[in-house]
Amino acid sequence: MAEQRQGRRGTAEKRQALLRGARTVFGREGYTRAGIDEIAAEAGVSTRTLYNHFGGKENLFREALLDSAAAVTAVHVAIAERHLSKVTDVEKDLVAFAREWMGRRGEHAAHMRLVRQIISEGTRLPAGVVEEWQRTGPRASVEAVRERLAELGARGLLAIDEDGSAEAARYLMLLVPGSVTVDTFFGVVPMPEAEVEARVESGVRTFLKLYGV
Repeated sequence: MAEQRQGRRGTAEKRQALLRGARTVFGREGYTRAGIDEIAAEAGVSTRTLYNHFGGKENLFREALLDSAAAVTAVHVAIAERHLSKVTDVEKDLVAFAREWMGRRGEHAAHMRLVRQIISEGTRLPAGVVEEWQRTGPRASVEAVRERLAELGARGLLAIDEDGSAEAARYLMLLVPGSVTVDTFFGVVPMPEAEVEARVESGVRTFLKLYGV
């Protein structure tokens, strides 16, 4: 039994090493240029182990991207829960929410490198992978925000009804993280933290001009 547990643990560790190696190599080289041998070497395993776990490059890219997207989404859902589930001061709590969302973006650097590859190589990626990423990542994150904004609308703290909550969530995401993401070319060009803070505050103020009570 101990040997079986150790074997399962070793298998899981190799899988995670492959996912990390894949994110590194795909993020650096792109989907088309990345090689199986290079990914296996980055992960510290054999190419045979890679094929045993993922079957090949296409499925490995899909799994690496979706695993990474799910991890980022989990962080975003937690941020929305932490700041928007017990709001007492709408502007203050929205600023705190947006500030943490932007402050944690450095944790997602490896994922953002993968996202940049989606933008540059979208037509050459495995069929359906972009749609799967959207569903697991950006749409799921926005949905978590939408649910919280709808609750604030129901409490009378924002001028948002259930039908308009999806649009309100998209606007909030465009005004704050979207503004920084576009102007930094998805993290390629550094933005001073003072400027990020200014975007957070101005984005929330603009949002409240649209939906504030």
